[in-house]
Amino acid sequence: MNIVVCVKPVNDEINPFDECALECALSIPGAHVTVISMGRPQTADILKPLTRLGVARAILLTDSAFAGADTLATSYALSLAVKRLNPDMVICGRQSIDGDTAQVGPCLSRMLGFSLITNVMKVHRIGREVLCTTRVGKESASLPALLTVERINKLRFPSIRAKTGEVEVWNAGDINADTNRCGAKGSPTRVLQVYESTLGKRRCRFIPPSDLPGLIEAARNREISGIDYARSSKRLDEVWIVGVELMEIAQSIAQNVRVIEKESPEKISRLAKHHNPEAILWNADLWGRRNAPVAAAILETGLCADCIHLETDGERLYMYRPAYGGSLMAKIECRTHPQMATVRTTMEATNDVIVSGGKGVADCFDLLRGFAERTGAEMGASRGLVDMGLAPYEMQVGLTGRSVNPRVYIACGISGAIQHTCAIEQVGTVIAVNTNRHARIFEYADYGIICDVREIL
Repeated sequence: MNIVVCVKPVNDEINPFDECALECALSIPGAHVTVISMGRPQTADILKPLTRLGVARAILLTDSAFAGADTLATSYALSLAVKRLNPDMVICGRQSIDGDTAQVGPCLSRMLGFSLITNVMKVHRIGREVLCTTRVGKESASLPALLTVERINKLRFPSIRAKTGEVEVWNAGDINADTNRCGAKGSPTRVLQVYESTLGKRRCRFIPPSDLPGLIEAARNREISGIDYARSSKRLDEVWIVGVELMEIAQSIAQNVRVIEKESPEKISRLAKHHNPEAILWNADLWGRRNAPVAAAILETGLCADCIHLETDGERLYMYRPAYGGSLMAKIECRTHPQMATVRTTMEATNDVIVSGGKGVADCFDLLRGFAERTGAEMGASRGLVDMGLAPYEMQVGLTGRSVNPRVYIACGISGAIQHTCAIEQVGTVIAVNTNRHARIFEYADYGIICDVREIL
């Protein structure tokens, strides 16, 4: 079983999701594992330690022609290198922690002609096909296949006697790359501006635990505002949306909106090639994040991920999205047609109050459920609690879960990682309960309670 693992260096370390992908590959009995990365020559120093873990080959793609590549150009270069290796399977991390786009894996699968399974939580069996548990249930695919994995494990340590191997270096010529499709030159998306994001920050007022019941009732009666997706009065002539969820958003930037059914990206791409729409918007849910990159690879066009604001001058679409987990905001344009984006939508809460738990309530999660029932609230959870198996994925609130907009959101034992707070920006009133007064969650809360969660449960 020949397996290629794609890894990306982030801040001079291997991207955490890619570490999980590598551990997944190394755990498969009899696997011949090759690691491949694209970066500066210095990246070889980051790859070398991986050769002590049981990696058979480590390959670095480095060339000035690769510099400044977006997800499409990155996928193109990787696809040429992977084709030279002719593996049975490719495993990638679901996304990188700097870009958070989750696009390279699906794009690469299309360029390779491989079957695709995304959001893998566990690999069960590999034969003529691979069987996995994913975020949405069990899925199987015939080989050759590409998997994108979640943060489901920890990368092993090398044995004491393990020796360091060499890193092979390949340039654009070695993989017969068309340099017009590489790097900044071959990238249809371009970052126009990057600035610090203060989105979602609030002024926190600390209150005693005894004030909580009255505060919940008062906050339940407050009105909350919707999402302001558009930032300009001019509009494009026509925008396509995949599914009806983005109708209101599309109407804010387009004179005419055409709804496309959620079918295969191949079929949607054929329609787009025939009609040549100005822009196509996809919902940034699991389905959209899996299929939109495949369509981008087919159409050889740019795709901006997880947009939260859109702007147009009547001709071009300008897309705003969080980067580095939400700490930065980037303004991006797509220089090819159709201009495409996945747009983050807020899931309407089934209740006006959500009580959400993090790792801080891991040992009393049943008590939190009881509190939610007494309060008449819906349950939510952080990714940490879901990854521990204490809450189902459907409860997960965050960048890799769902965004919510209840009137009241009570965050219990949640530290306030960027990946979580970016999903509660549209909440009416945020109440945070944590023992640590300096926890980041208080920067994104209207009210804070400093106590052990058990005091309110």
